[in-house]
Amino acid sequence: MFVARPLRSDRSLKLAIRSALLSLALTGAASPYAQAAEPAQLDATAIRTYNIAPGPLGTTLSKFAVEAGIALSFQPSLTDGLTSPGLSGTYSTQEAVSKLLAGSDLQIVARSDGSYTLARRPADSAGALTLGATTVSGTDGRTDGLPPVYPGGQVARGGRLGMLGNTDVMDAPFSVSNYTSTLMKDQQAVTVADVLERDSSVRSTGQTGGVVDSFFIRGFPVGEGNLGELAFDGVYGVAPNYRVFTEYAERVEVIKGPGALLYGISPNSGIGGVINVVPKRSLDEDLTRFTASYAMNSQVGGHIDLSRRFGEGREFGVRINGSTATGDTAIDDQSRDVDIGAISLDYQGERLRTSLDLISQKEQFDAPSRPFLIAKGVDIPSAANGRTNVTQEWGWAETRDKSALLSGEYDLNDALTVFAHAGGGKSDVSRMSDQTPTILNSAGDTSSIPGYYKFEVERYTVDAGARLRFDTGPISHSTTLQVTRYRDELSRGIISGPAVLSNIYHPIDRPKPNIATPATPKVSETELSGVALADTLSVLDERVQVTLGLRKQNIKSDNFNPAGFVTTSYDESETTPMVGVVVKPWDHVSFYYNYIEGLSKGDTAPATASNSGEIFAPYISRQQEVGVKVDYGTFTSTLSLFQIKKPSGELANGVFSVQGEQRNRGVELNVFGEIAQGTRLLGGVTLLDAELTKSGTPANRGNKPVGVPDVQANLWAEWDTPWIEGLTLTSGAIYTDSQYVNQANTQELDAWTRFDAGVRYTTRIAEHPTTFRATVQNVFDREYWSGVASYGAFSQGAPRTLLMSATVDF
Repeated sequence: MFVARPLRSDRSLKLAIRSALLSLALTGAASPYAQAAEPAQLDATAIRTYNIAPGPLGTTLSKFAVEAGIALSFQPSLTDGLTSPGLSGTYSTQEAVSKLLAGSDLQIVARSDGSYTLARRPADSAGALTLGATTVSGTDGRTDGLPPVYPGGQVARGGRLGMLGNTDVMDAPFSVSNYTSTLMKDQQAVTVADVLERDSSVRSTGQTGGVVDSFFIRGFPVGEGNLGELAFDGVYGVAPNYRVFTEYAERVEVIKGPGALLYGISPNSGIGGVINVVPKRSLDEDLTRFTASYAMNSQVGGHIDLSRRFGEGREFGVRINGSTATGDTAIDDQSRDVDIGAISLDYQGERLRTSLDLISQKEQFDAPSRPFLIAKGVDIPSAANGRTNVTQEWGWAETRDKSALLSGEYDLNDALTVFAHAGGGKSDVSRMSDQTPTILNSAGDTSSIPGYYKFEVERYTVDAGARLRFDTGPISHSTTLQVTRYRDELSRGIISGPAVLSNIYHPIDRPKPNIATPATPKVSETELSGVALADTLSVLDERVQVTLGLRKQNIKSDNFNPAGFVTTSYDESETTPMVGVVVKPWDHVSFYYNYIEGLSKGDTAPATASNSGEIFAPYISRQQEVGVKVDYGTFTSTLSLFQIKKPSGELANGVFSVQGEQRNRGVELNVFGEIAQGTRLLGGVTLLDAELTKSGTPANRGNKPVGVPDVQANLWAEWDTPWIEGLTLTSGAIYTDSQYVNQANTQELDAWTRFDAGVRYTTRIAEHPTTFRATVQNVFDREYWSGVASYGAFSQGAPRTLLMSATVDF
């Protein structure tokens, strides 16, 4: 596999970097430097001089790919028996491809990950180089393509904005990040939580070696309690409950801030942002890829990725992903087994497009890691080494997930498209281990209650809608109408044993208690339904775009006692609006503003309150955001300023009422792309000013919310070495400022920094594209507490860990 390296002069690079820095202050967006760099197209790449001898077509194409700096892989059978006249002289990339493929029926086609492959040329095709069917722009949300990959291959030029469909980054009135499968492979990311380590607006609050992934986005929790909190292909209720793996993910998209209009209320009421997982679908070209992986201490695995298309017009497609991993992890006494199977079937007709996604996964842990609580009045002790495991050796956990999603859309005519989704998922979780241990003193002594815990949830989702494109005079409209319905049923049971005493620095083995298997009575039923209407109005060749929308959302929920009787019932609704504005005074500069609301289920007063059972209306969170995005062709910088206010209920003086409010103000700077030939950067800085502006406890007013640091920063870099073709050095750093674990702000985690380093080598072995990767996480084996959940539990940081993998395309 060869790495694309677009050519630019050193002067253009310096001007682009200078312009990036100037644009961060907003006032520099109109500088002459910002206007100097225009987005480069592959066909417009600088002319090169080639001297490639005639010979077998496969060999000459491989030599051309190296000299042209593009990543090209293909099935050898396509070029068997074919010869090329070679290439001698000065040509553009388009001209060179035409010369090499002269007399054949082949063309070079772009893959969604930024690389290229060979495909048979349609009978009516006159060109040799095409960006083909992998590119979709605009807001039609078609399932037969994705927004193209940005130079550098780590992020995409656009992503899904919920009901608005696929949207280019420069046209989105939001701060968005769209991470590609290339990034996931090169990072050796196992789950979505690993991928989002690249994002400064996101922090994972799950623990390394634990059974669940959860997040803070812009200082608000997302995924705590789970219940399918991540969206899958734009809808809730399908993604596995506790953890989403990268084996079946083509993209991971993050929309920062509340998303009630775009996606509806999330099942667990998260308002910090929306994480959408884009599933792998069949490619235009055949793919047979195998990856072998290793993670210390002895976690070994294998992953197969197959893609095929069938039919006279190749309208039928199938994509199969299967993986397995087993062995000991880097954490003491811990082993892990995981099995994943995913299949995607699709049909791409002239007007009808459908897909069916099926996922089955099972993950088992011995001695799964747990987060910690801290006793009142105790200073948080220094973290133990990340290898140290307080969980008893006899502890175990098992999660099983099955998911399905059927999607379809049909073009009634060139202007009107109707669409629908139907699907759901089932999760079964069993765990026999310590519950969340409590640290008792500065010496690190802990107490925990072991228990046998069972959890079952079934989720169902369905939606339908239409997209209409029309003009009213000089104004172009893209209007979407959508109706949605989501439902889940939660069953849960736990039987606890006697307390277990241990220590975070020197864990103590305790005998396994005799605990019976618990029953799993139904605990709750929830139904979320709604209708939404949005219209994007564009004028002046889409240089000014205004999006207006409303969603009417109804929340219905019943809670049950062990006997199956309803104890509390909830049925409330709210309407949430959105306004988004994008102004593009130049092709490469985009200013934006949004006002959007988030929706959370209102509380029910607890039994300890004098107004026990009182039901409160849904909580409405409000965000205002303004920002600027500057695209230099191969490098983009964005700057966002935002404020989010979220109300909450509190128990004060025996009465439960809506007295609390958290206000998060922030500044986000993000950069991504290729800043020089063969040098890529991805990272950002998020500054947060979070405050409890209202509270039923007067002493807490003005304090910082739990788990929200002042500064979060990430920087990841890749450098293609000039002395060895195909050798890439990688490095990265994550910084998180100190965080409080209680609202009184008397207990605090220290700030921490983690450094990673790695190497990647791409080559061809027996004409098969092959990539070797090695990464060391936490190079200096830093001991730290990594993050805080909203309820005050905090997690141990990851130990130094070696990851290795080898990927071969057959």
